[in-house]
Amino acid sequence: MSIPEIALNNVSKTYNPGLFKKKVQAVQDLTLEVGRGEVYGLIGPNGAGKSTTIRVLLGLIRPDGGEILFRGEPLRHGEFQKEIGYLPENPYLYDYLTLEEILQFCGRVSGCAAEDRRRRIDELTGKLQLDEALRRPLRAFSKGMLQRAGICFALLHDPSIVILDEPMSGLDPLGRKLVFDIVLELKEQGKTIFFCSHILSDVERLCDRMGVLVKGRLARTFARQDFAASQAAELHLLLPAADDNLRAELETLPGRLAAVAEGLLLSIPPSRLTETAAVLARLGVEIRGTRAERVSLEELFIATVEGGVS
Repeated sequence: MSIPEIALNNVSKTYNPGLFKKKVQAVQDLTLEVGRGEVYGLIGPNGAGKSTTIRVLLGLIRPDGGEILFRGEPLRHGEFQKEIGYLPENPYLYDYLTLEEILQFCGRVSGCAAEDRRRRIDELTGKLQLDEALRRPLRAFSKGMLQRAGICFALLHDPSIVILDEPMSGLDPLGRKLVFDIVLELKEQGKTIFFCSHILSDVERLCDRMGVLVKGRLARTFARQDFAASQAAELHLLLPAADDNLRAELETLPGRLAAVAEGLLLSIPPSRLTETAAVLARLGVEIRGTRAERVSLEELFIATVEGGVS
């Protein structure tokens, strides 16, 4: 078995907000691995601990317990930081500098030769359509332009590991497509990509695996091949919303029950349709629709978050 590129083993982090205030357990016994060349997406509701996980991984904050490994060895940040590119959710760039100046500064700090800096700056700003803004001060940039500038900053030194916290934040449809194409290109180059996003359609399209974080714990992990294969063999019944007692009855049926916008979605093996329909008829529950295509990631995400951590 190959050694994972990065691994977190039983990592926990608690924040102390101050005197007389309750401590906040942001991450609890978190264990996950990201393999070399893998695209791993971490998703979860607001406050689930996604950004804390990234900050612990980068060494920006110290965990209370657990260990972080880089290629099988305890993390040494001097070595690790040369290999990574990081985009925070809200990148702060010196607004009195031009994009050219800050990228040149970034390249020098990263140890890039002048010729390589020039090539990478031209390449990245061209792909992200910022080449005409190179000599404009960053204070004149829109939020979406700053987000794309932050991606240039993160990728300038050609890192082998790319960590992105909400990379699509503040982008218009054109900006989202540009960033999406960049991530796909990094994936094709065999880079290791770890990112958090609220845009589940992007996570589903880009990722090899997806982890769902709920209250600081890893509730479930979806592998791409498992995700497609397991859902294709299911039949999905759309049911009306139900009160707690009726929902408890429905949860005893074979398969999985998930809340969706239209009511409830019961996913069952096709072979169990006849007996399930009979039970639903006895309970007076109308089947409002059926479909055989796979459940969306959004539906599975909601079901996982509602179910919590087992």
